[in-house]
Amino acid sequence: MTHLKVGDKAPFFSAKDQDGNTITLSDYKGKKLVVFFYPKANTPGCTAEACNLNENYNRFKTQGYEILGVSADSAKSQSNFKNKYGFQYPLLVDEDRSVIEVFGVWGPKKFMGREYDGIHRTTFVINENGVLEDIITNVKTKEHAAQILNK
Repeated sequence: MTHLKVGDKAPFFSAKDQDGNTITLSDYKGKKLVVFFYPKANTPGCTAEACNLNENYNRFKTQGYEILGVSADSAKSQSNFKNKYGFQYPLLVDEDRSVIEVFGVWGPKKFMGREYDGIHRTTFVINENGVLEDIITNVKTKEHAAQILNK
């Protein structure tokens, strides 16, 4: 779905997190960053994915990674989601879909025979130089940390 490829410069973004703090790509200059896009907070697949990353958070930190979750949910939904499961990383509020669009993860989807537009579950791994190191489109929600860390 995304137009981005491994080796591309990560697109610049700026958005508020669940607490209203502005977060930009520049905040992670010199650090490795995992940006995962998920369709909707508190749904089974998104919860499994976010919890799997959170359970492995120390492994990510040990290997020098920061993590950001992104969906089009409201600040209240993102805050409730983060607090309910104790996520150790920020969740971006992207109601206007500016971050979602710049990463190219919005588009037609099919679920139970119904077609609609939505967020494609996609993860981008950005290296210390702001270059896309990996793009994961076939996300295994319960094993996502392994998909990223075992490369």
